Amino acid sequence: MSGVTAGIVGIGLLLFLFLIRLPVAFAMALVGFVGFAYLAGWNPALSLLAQDIFETFSSYPLSVIPMFILMGNYAYASGISRRLFNTTYAWVGHFRGGLTIATVLACAGFAAICGSTAATAATMGQIALPEMKKYRYDTKLATGTVAAAGTLGILIPPSTIFIVYGIMTEGSIGKLFIAGVIPGAILTLFFVMTVGYLCVRFPELGPPGLPTTWGKKLRAFSGIVEAIILFLLAIGGLFLGWFSPTQAGAIGAGGALLIGLGRGQLSWKGFFDACKEGLRTSCMVLFIITGATVFGHFMAVSTIPFVLAEWIGNLPISPMGIMAVIIFIYFVGGFFMDSMALVVVTIPIFFPLVMKLGFDPIWFGVIIVLIAEMGVITPPVGVNVFVIKGIAPDVPLHVIFRGIFPFLVALIVLTILLMIFPQIATFLPSLISY
Repeated sequence: MSGVTAGIVGIGLLLFLFLIRLPVAFAMALVGFVGFAYLAGWNPALSLLAQDIFETFSSYPLSVIPMFILMGNYAYASGISRRLFNTTYAWVGHFRGGLTIATVLACAGFAAICGSTAATAATMGQIALPEMKKYRYDTKLATGTVAAAGTLGILIPPSTIFIVYGIMTEGSIGKLFIAGVIPGAILTLFFVMTVGYLCVRFPELGPPGLPTTWGKKLRAFSGIVEAIILFLLAIGGLFLGWFSPTQAGAIGAGGALLIGLGRGQLSWKGFFDACKEGLRTSCMVLFIITGATVFGHFMAVSTIPFVLAEWIGNLPISPMGIMAVIIFIYFVGGFFMDSMALVVVTIPIFFPLVMKLGFDPIWFGVIIVLIAEMGVITPPVGVNVFVIKGIAPDVPLHVIFRGIFPFLVALIVLTILLMIFPQIATFLPSLISY
């Protein structure tokens, strides 16, 4: 069997393992190890497996991941997420569909101190879904909004996908973070407009909530001050060059802890639960990166990346047309693969080609994150949909999937805008000198 044939068989086996729900990290590591052993021998494969595991878990650049994950978990344990939702609800809850608008805005605020799409969806889902059920919101709109708005967790900095992309491409994580600010704000606006249109067009989907006085609105505003402080402290310090990414995450996590202690809302149980969940999530991400690294070495010796890159590069179309083909491949891949796995497996294949075509690596990173956002809400693998299903077990999966499609349109529109106007992603990073 030739290398290319072995690679195709390996990809098919990997997709099969995904479909039978084998954990993503172990599926990639297993197929990568066996495939590499078949093409290069068992002894080299065993040596490579040990090397990949050691280098991943001892990598200093990857230490930024647990720092920002802990920041999000400590923020949740300190009650910041609840106060964010209460603030946004006080300001927009009286509008038709106000609870869903408040959920989108709260997700955007929590995304600025979290970095994980699933964590954002789970945190806000636990808070918002009971409220929307109480006010008899349409189930499809309610669950679809939370699942889709949770995707802001990997676009608005900090973002675990940006971190991994920056490490794999040896790019500036700080510039990638800053590049997500304007697209993140635009996507938040698009999601709000989507909810507003649906609730105006179909008033029964989202009835208005109780009005609040201006006094309550102003008092509620204090609920977002903590999130703003954390964001400015961590991301602002990173933007100004005061901290490295790992230091920024550690300072943000420490700040979230101090807020919880200062308010007296962080119990010992909450602290240990946050640490445990942060450790579990960090290990999951690192295992996925390790498995993808092993699988990536198998792909390299199979020569599939080079054959595919050469084929795409020789297509008789413009560079932007080739980019559209790459985006479509990512879009389809998101149906079957976890977003993190998709990024770490495909970046070694497509990034050199993207650079050869002259595209900006920061811009491409934002495009990749947008496509990853689509992947976490589209069937059959849509992680956020399964997260919401866990919070609302009485809601059928197909109802949640139907609820995300209007928001999928918003993601596609923003992707097209970024292709036409790349400055949306590159303007702020161009202001940074490092």
